[in-house]
Amino acid sequence: MLELKNISKEYNKRVILDHVNMTVEDGEIMCIVGESGAGKTTLLRCISGLERIDGGQILIDGKEFDPYSNQNNDSVIGVVFQEYQLFPHLKVLENITLAPIMVLKKKEAEARQEAMQLLEGLSLADKAKLYPYQLSGGQKQRVAIARAMAMKPRILCYDEPTSALDPGLRDTVKNIILDLKKSGMTQIVVTHDMDFAKQIADSILKVKPSRG
Repeated sequence: MLELKNISKEYNKRVILDHVNMTVEDGEIMCIVGESGAGKTTLLRCISGLERIDGGQILIDGKEFDPYSNQNNDSVIGVVFQEYQLFPHLKVLENITLAPIMVLKKKEAEARQEAMQLLEGLSLADKAKLYPYQLSGGQKQRVAIARAMAMKPRILCYDEPTSALDPGLRDTVKNIILDLKKSGMTQIVVTHDMDFAKQIADSILKVKPSRG
């Protein structure tokens, strides 16, 4: 279980997050929704350790956890970025195996085997030797999901996973998220799309711009 207690964050003395509280049970899908500038992505960045919180606590299974200072954070909390952030000079398979080999110290053969299993599950096995520029937006999205999953995180976070996708691909992403839920993956989804949130979420957190 992930718990956020009174999380606060400021940028240049402007309050972005003002004592935010949130609980996500194991295996649940939590959607964070709100208008642009409300702090959705900032909250996700704090949860995933990309930003340091200014106040409050983050707990996993009741124990305080600092994602910002955790060196192996990718094995606890994974992130699928809005812009995918795939390495353009690496092929799909290399994009997925790089972190498991470098961070988790897996042998290359093992990392490649697990990566191919992920690609097969996402209907991308035939794209393993392609470069990101050779993929469609939806394919890049799925590769980004596979790359995050390769680190075997307990919690998987998504930043606006449907923002640049057409309705058909939106449904594909929805099905991937729901399939991961069946496997027990805890997921946090930042989205501006309330309809999408209602289709996938066990719970929804609405954030509003701070007056601070």
